[in-house]
Amino acid sequence: MAAGDGETQPERDATRVPAPVWAAYLLPMGLFLAFTWVGGRWPSLYPASYVAKTIVVAALIAALWRHYTPIRWSHLGLGAFVGALVFVQWVGMERLLSYPRPQRLVFDPFAHFEGGPALWGFIAVRWAGASLLVPVMEELFWRDFLWRWTIDPVFTRVPVGQPDVRALLISSVAFGVGVHSEWLTATVTGLIYGALLWRTRSLGACIVAHGVTNALLGGHVLLTRQWVFW
Repeated sequence: MAAGDGETQPERDATRVPAPVWAAYLLPMGLFLAFTWVGGRWPSLYPASYVAKTIVVAALIAALWRHYTPIRWSHLGLGAFVGALVFVQWVGMERLLSYPRPQRLVFDPFAHFEGGPALWGFIAVRWAGASLLVPVMEELFWRDFLWRWTIDPVFTRVPVGQPDVRALLISSVAFGVGVHSEWLTATVTGLIYGALLWRTRSLGACIVAHGVTNALLGGHVLLTRQWVFW
């Protein structure tokens, strides 16, 4: 500390977010969206890009795990119930409401693969990616990072789930519009997950809710072959 500088090292550290922490929250989402863009731009690459992003992003989150704020794993039963409720909300809104949606690739693996291990291997990765990886990655980004960053740019000094109407609205709209073609349905979903976080302060409950929703959507898709929900 320089002479005459009354600021201690902890105080200096409290005014900025270390670069590895920024990377932990931003890089996985950025890479996931980049791979998603490749798969949407070149449909023949969709299976390979989905497998690649699942493996790469999962490995990246694992490598950066120590930089995340510790996750509170509580209210998991409530999270599972909310996840099932959101599944009904998602399918119901998409079936009953007519609103403008941007076009996106609807991929039918049964039309792409001839069957056998390649088909079922891809379906397993697709279902696991949506049910296990995406909930962790998206909840870390939307309702951990973005929620807290909306309250304070030095987001590491904000408790996870701190009640804030602006954070709830911004994170929910960004979740809906930013990464989902079903933007209206996804915004309502974001509000429900956000309400769960507000009520419980548990990111773990939100991860479980998101995972249950996506797992049920995957089962629904495989039973009905309505690939638009995937």
